[in-house]
Amino acid sequence: MYEPQNERLSASRQAELLGVPRTSLYEKQDQQPTQRTLADILLMHKIDEIYTDHPYYGYRRVCAELNKTTPINLKKARRLMRKMGLYAIYPKRNLSKMYQRQYIHPYLLRHLSITRANQVWAVDLTYVRMGKGFMYLFVIIDVFSRYVIDYELSSTLEKGFVLDCLKRAFAKAKPEMINSDQGSHFTNEEYVNLLKGNSIQISMDSKGRALDNIFVERFFRSLKYELIYLNEFEDPRALRRGINKYMAFYNCDRPHQSLDYHAPSEYYQQQLQHQTA
Repeated sequence: MYEPQNERLSASRQAELLGVPRTSLYEKQDQQPTQRTLADILLMHKIDEIYTDHPYYGYRRVCAELNKTTPINLKKARRLMRKMGLYAIYPKRNLSKMYQRQYIHPYLLRHLSITRANQVWAVDLTYVRMGKGFMYLFVIIDVFSRYVIDYELSSTLEKGFVLDCLKRAFAKAKPEMINSDQGSHFTNEEYVNLLKGNSIQISMDSKGRALDNIFVERFFRSLKYELIYLNEFEDPRALRRGINKYMAFYNCDRPHQSLDYHAPSEYYQQQLQHQTA
């Protein structure tokens, strides 16, 4: 239960323990989580499954899929998807989007031959469900080797955790280019300045092209079908343990057909050795 006047735990810490975004704690400060809240979380879990299979679906198609089993209107489907951070799949015109346009960059991967490690990194974030809550996962993937360079879980969509993860990754290696979508985490001054300050080219998916960043989308699909949907993580601590274990398995043990059945870590390290030889 959220305690607005709790002097020992901050709102951020209580949100992390509950496994919900911090902003959701202020919706009903004087009440315990309601059945309506839990019902919305279950709907968001279903939206996540639909979007994982069909990342090109807009909120109207997602709503139509949901209505096959659960009555829901377009307005609610759009609201829940916004809460999940799925901004890119429906049109939204407002002043903040107009402001973000100055930070949008062209898509540079089309017809680009990716031939070496750390040539291109792909970044994105996704909704990750728990039993009665959810978190957000940000990942950085080397496109050539499919190696997960770094990742971070957060209970909120504030952009700080994305920037912190990138800075940590740059301490290990720096790519020539990073590709992302046009989400608000990437179309802002801090993100653009961070990459430019490290002499990294910026590439962004074309508007309406959900599969431009297919490398990360495939990873998220594998993660969810091989871990998230097979387990019921009840709290952030359990989810973190599960994610950490899966990342180690994915990088070091999971063979990839596109890598001639090598694991990403092995392929990444081999390519780095070859490039420095």
